[in-house]
Amino acid sequence: MANTLRSRLASWDYILAALVVVLLVTASLVQPGFSGGFNFANSVSQMSDKALLVLPLALLIIAREIDISVASIAGLSGVVLGMALQAGLPLALAITLAMLAGTLCGALNALLVTVVGLPSLVVTLGTLALFRGLCYVLLGGAPITDVPPSLITFGNETLPGTYLPWDIVPFLVLAPLFALYLHRTATGRRTYAIGGGPEIAVYSGVRVNRIRFGLFVVSGLVAALAGVITVARTSQAAPDGALGFELDAITVVFLGGVSVLGGKGRMPGVCWALVLVVALRSMLQLANVSGYAQGAAVGLLLILSLLITNTTHRIHAALTSRRLRKVPVPRPAGP
Repeated sequence: MANTLRSRLASWDYILAALVVVLLVTASLVQPGFSGGFNFANSVSQMSDKALLVLPLALLIIAREIDISVASIAGLSGVVLGMALQAGLPLALAITLAMLAGTLCGALNALLVTVVGLPSLVVTLGTLALFRGLCYVLLGGAPITDVPPSLITFGNETLPGTYLPWDIVPFLVLAPLFALYLHRTATGRRTYAIGGGPEIAVYSGVRVNRIRFGLFVVSGLVAALAGVITVARTSQAAPDGALGFELDAITVVFLGGVSVLGGKGRMPGVCWALVLVVALRSMLQLANVSGYAQGAAVGLLLILSLLITNTTHRIHAALTSRRLRKVPVPRPAGP
């Protein structure tokens, strides 16, 4: 019982939770206005679209893949939404077209990775530039500001009687579903198996390419939803919408304990890392730190998260190996 409690307290999820509590308490005491309702609503709203990108990205990295084109897919989906609204289409149909565009982008990534056999890092690096370039080709650099008031309200107002923004609701709905998929379903266990060893998973009967294909498609679909929220929050569809969001998303995933080599990671840790990044950005913003400096801080946090998770895994492997060496090997009985 004591060993189980000790191992849980030493897990990365609990360490992140403790760091979040320390940061929140420190910021509340040091930074005026940090604990106010307005700052809470503003900070959460600014991360609402990025938070969505984190969910499918965590699953892909656990499966030993990556999609760094998610921000470009979000931007392109936002452009499709804006063009549809500008053409006079109903809001529901415009959102449907935007979601379809993101799904097709995810399917293209999936096709190139699972069917053609190209590395996902190279593929999504190429499609990152491709999808972002299409944003500028379609809009020519001029944003579309013809956004319905109902969509603007969704991206800028809070739930009645609370400080909780409307645009964080999709994340609050999807996060438990992704956690259930990863930790409570057979397909989630197969996702871990793929990341732990793709070749072994294939020989075990796991349909590796089918799961990977589905993960990339879901990534495109969720990125499209993030693009819709970006348009709602900024009240415009711009060619640079969601630009650079992949940095924050990747930082959150790795800081949350997901291994860069795949096969390891938990959704609770990812959610705690998200709260940590939101709090850090909020604290820097209240301290009048520029957006460029905030980006540098997030980049530094990404490097530190990789170092910490890599060191943690090495220590865990060394301790496991040491325990195995201490186990006495039974000798065969003599004649």
